[in-house]
Parts: sequence; C-alpha cells; structure tokens
Amino acid sequence: MAMRSAADERCDRSILENRAPSVAALFRDRVASSGTAEAFQYFEGQQLRHVTWSEAKEQVDRLAAGLMSLGVELGDRVAIASQTRYEWAIADLANMCAGAATTTVYPTTIAEDVAFIVSDSGSKVVFAEDDVQVDKLKGVRAQLPGVLKVVTFDGASDGDWVISLADLRAAGEAALAADAGLVEARVDEITKDHLALIIYTSGTTGRPKGAEITHDSIVYEGASLDSIALLSSDDLQFLWLPLSHIFGKILLTLPIQIGFPTAIDGRIDKIVDNLAIIKPTFMGAAPRIFEKAYGRIKMMLEKETGIKKALMDWSFGVGRQVMEARSQGNQPAPHVLLQHLVADRLVLSKVRERFGGRVRFFVSGSAPLDPLVAQWFGTVGLIVIEGYGLTETSASTIVCRPHHGSYRYGTIGWPMPGTEVKFAGDGEILVKGPGVMRGYRNSPELTAQVFDEEGFFRTGDIGEIDDKGFIKITDRKKDVFKTSGGKYIAPTQIETAFKGLCPYVSQFLVQGEGRNYASALLTLDPDAITEWGAANGLGGKSYAQITQSPQARDLVQGYVDKLNAGLNRWETIKRFVILDRDLTVEDGELTPSLKLKRKAVAEHFKKQLASLYDG
Repeated sequence: MAMRSAADERCDRSILENRAPSVAALFRDRVASSGTAEAFQYFEGQQLRHVTWSEAKEQVDRLAAGLMSLGVELGDRVAIASQTRYEWAIADLANMCAGAATTTVYPTTIAEDVAFIVSDSGSKVVFAEDDVQVDKLKGVRAQLPGVLKVVTFDGASDGDWVISLADLRAAGEAALAADAGLVEARVDEITKDHLALIIYTSGTTGRPKGAEITHDSIVYEGASLDSIALLSSDDLQFLWLPLSHIFGKILLTLPIQIGFPTAIDGRIDKIVDNLAIIKPTFMGAAPRIFEKAYGRIKMMLEKETGIKKALMDWSFGVGRQVMEARSQGNQPAPHVLLQHLVADRLVLSKVRERFGGRVRFFVSGSAPLDPLVAQWFGTVGLIVIEGYGLTETSASTIVCRPHHGSYRYGTIGWPMPGTEVKFAGDGEILVKGPGVMRGYRNSPELTAQVFDEEGFFRTGDIGEIDDKGFIKITDRKKDVFKTSGGKYIAPTQIETAFKGLCPYVSQFLVQGEGRNYASALLTLDPDAITEWGAANGLGGKSYAQITQSPQARDLVQGYVDKLNAGLNRWETIKRFVILDRDLTVEDGELTPSLKLKRKAVAEHFKKQLASLYDG
C-alpha cells in the first residue's frame, strides 16, 4: 500500500489545489502581488545589486519577446549553458514566458555531450555564458542544424550565429513596440501539461538521458513546499547550487511561489565570504559544504586549551541538550534554557556568525549527510534538514521540516503533501505524484522500465521507515555490492559515517565487489591537511608530500580504526590508499553538485584500487 505523508493532515491544501497553471503564470502573479518588493540580489564586481519583481519582469519580457522574434514557438526548447548567475535565472524565466522548455547544460560538459544534449532536446536557441561555452558550440555546429542562434552573456558576438544578450533584448524591445501584449498572450497559452524543463542525467549506456518535466511538476514543487509553511516572504535565500541541477532549479522556483528574495552567486570559492555579506535566512547545499565547514571549525575548537576550552566544551554540551530535546519535539528543562542563554551569548552565537548570523535552517540534498555533522550544526543552533528527490521526481519528494519534532537526524523526513511513496519487496523506494517526470526524451523503452504497473517511479534507492513515518535511505540499489564471502555491503552508509568522524577527509570511496574484504580510496581536504601538516613537522610541504607522508597515513589509520569499531566484521575497511590529489568536477570525478561519480573515480584510479588487493 502506498504511504502518504503525515504532513498531509497538517498542510494548507488550498495552496496545492489552487496552484498556477504554469511557471510563467506563477511569475506573473508574483509580480502583480509583490512588484515593488525585492526579488533578486547579485554581485556586479564587488557591488551587491538589488532587483525588484517588477524590474525583473521588465527584463524577462524583453528577452522572452526577443526569443519569440527569433522564431521560438510554444513548446520549443531553449538551452542554457552557464554556471549559476543572475542572467541564468532571467534567461530561464524568459524561456518560461515565451512558452519554451529550458534544456540545462552544465558549463563543465564536454563538447561531444553538449552536441548530443542540444540536438536530442531539439533546442532552437542556446544561451551560452562566455566564449568558452560559445567555442564548444561552434566546434560542434555541424551537429546542430536546428540551432537558430546562440545568445551569449559575456562572450563575443559574431554578428551572425552568435549574438549578445543586449542584441536579444533590443530585438525584444522592437517586438514589444509592435505588439505590447505579445508575451502576455503567450503566457495565457501555456497549460500545466506543457513541457517546462529537460535535464539530462548520466545514462547506463554512456549517453545522457533527458528527463522531461512539465510546468505542473515544477509549480507543484513550489506549492507543496509552501503548503507546509517552510518559508515566508520575510526570508532571504542564498542560491549558489548549479541551476542546471534539479535541486537548484526548484530553489529558483520556490521564491516565485512564496515571494522572498534570492541572492544568486555560483562561485563555490566565495560561499563563505558571501554568507557574511548576504546574511541569508536559509540556504540549500550539498553535504560536502557542511562537512568542510564542520571539519574546519571543529579543528579550530580543538586547538583551544585551559579555561577557554572548558567554556567551549560546556557550551557545546548545553547546546546538545537543547538540540536533542527540540529535535524530538520537546521543550528543554527551564534550567537548561537558562544555561543555554549564557552558552549561546558566549560561544554558540559566535559560530553562527560565521554563516551570516541570520540562518534559520539549511537544506542538505543530492547525497546523504552524516547525522553527526547535522547534529553538530544543531548544537550551535543551525538546523540542517535533509531532503530527498531525483531529477525524475523534481527534487523535493521527501523532506524533513525545520519545525521542532518534524525532523529526525539521519532521515530524509516525510513525503511531500500530494506525493505517494511505497516500498518494493527489496526495499526500493517507489514514488508517485505531480512532481514525477512524464518520461525520458526520445526513450519510450527506458521510460517504461522505470515505472511499475501502478505508475510508481522506481527511484533505485533502498530505504526504510521508522515508527514516526520518517524515511531513511540505506543506500543506492546499484551501489550495494556483495563480497566473495556472500555478505552485502552498503558503501554509502560507511562513507558517510567516515566523513562524520574524520575532519580531514574530502572524499571516501568504499569498494570490494567480489573480493574477500572491503577497502577504500580517499582524499584529504587541501586546506585542513595543509594546516595539520604545518602543525606536525610538514610545514612548507606540498599537498602530495603531506598526504603521502607516514604521519598522514597514521592520522587516517586512527580514524579508520574508529570507523571499523562501529561496523560489522565483514564491513570493516581492511586496507586503504590516500591519493596525492583531491577529486574535482573538472576531471569528471564529482558532479557539479559535488556528488561522487563512482565509475569515473574507479576508472581514473584503477591501479590504486587494484593495489589494495595485491598479494
């Protein structure tokens, strides 16, 4: 039997039932109700710019009319190849208002895959961030006969195939001068069943597969999150996640539903600096961001001694008592609350200041987050709630709520209102609801394979449910492997646990398929291990020299021993290798949302992995 969320009984169902027919209509409604309110923030050099909803609509309408003047019709596709930035958001909204579906292209995608994605999607126009993206398209132009124009944000126009954003805007202004109601008329034509988004994910055959997502699926996601009072118009979002990823795309739609502003900046190296400037009330992120911050601050705190260390230990102890009570929906004892006032003023609030000082909660998604890391953040008053979803289910499928008693560490929460979840015989999570894609583009056979006879989508993730309805992911079905002794090992759980134990780790990959024991390949965080090296006789050494030193190996061995103490005998890590470089997005070892790409890592370091079983 399918399970509906416990939150279904505690949500404002009228929001779900009266949702807009399209993202374009939703945007128009938002402008009508919040026109003079702030919609976006973005950096122009060092200056933080502010844009109202009405100002954003003026920009969007010009670009939408420009697209229509190029020949973009209702139901056509327009691609965006760019990192996360304000222009991405405006271009996407222009696509929505022109009745086109956005095809997302990661800026790190190689030219061959760009050609496939743009061609397979049938995109008529491509927004390209800069000359790097333009050059990729020019290199495969012969494979893109259907692309009418490339519109570049920062790159050079050639006056022919490649035009500037200003050129498109000028064309739109001319079109609107001739017909002021051009865009409004197109918005009126868009229905909930029209295609709004195609996101290509890795395919088992090597070719990406394009998940087709309708306007109603995207609008439903925003309405569903709105219905549980997750956020309000008083919030401020900091959005750095890749907008080519479904998580980022939904977080871009959520403010249109609710009416809060969003600060957009995709530069990962600027996240910490930007938090201090923007001072958001919430932010979505991948687990690696939380792991890195946790490790960094934890090491700093461990250096303290004497009275200062005693005060910090006491403060964190009090914070933990409050965190544990509130996560269970209970009120801490009065004397604990009084102690917490002191601990918060002296210590805990100082940690929160590092994240801007106004964060109400974080959302972690795209991969599992170790409960120890989430609990540490909760101890200092920063709630990190986990959510779950796939590209094919439009991201927010099962989500913890930040309200006391509505989240449980180590779980992904309850299904969203309007979404049904059930478990297959082997524990696989199956999902049905408005957020589920309509299918894979040009792949009816593949689409048929991922839906069961009742229309539930097969997620490929194994899970379980507890006594209060909270769901927990135990592993990715395809990642679970069997040792030569016949024992099954779920690597993700082990990897996540190690990241919660070791503040120096960056990436951790467990393997052992068909072998008689499990082993691991790991990398160390460059900042953390360099600082550790300076304090342990390795100052001035390179990353490779530090990570390959006997001292570093002894350090890691200590944490592996701690990990093994909590595992079943057949799960324990018998051998490991430390790489002399970290894994990167550029080398294809991490996704743009910082998720480990197992097959790519295994291929790149097959000699090192094989060495763990030599002899």
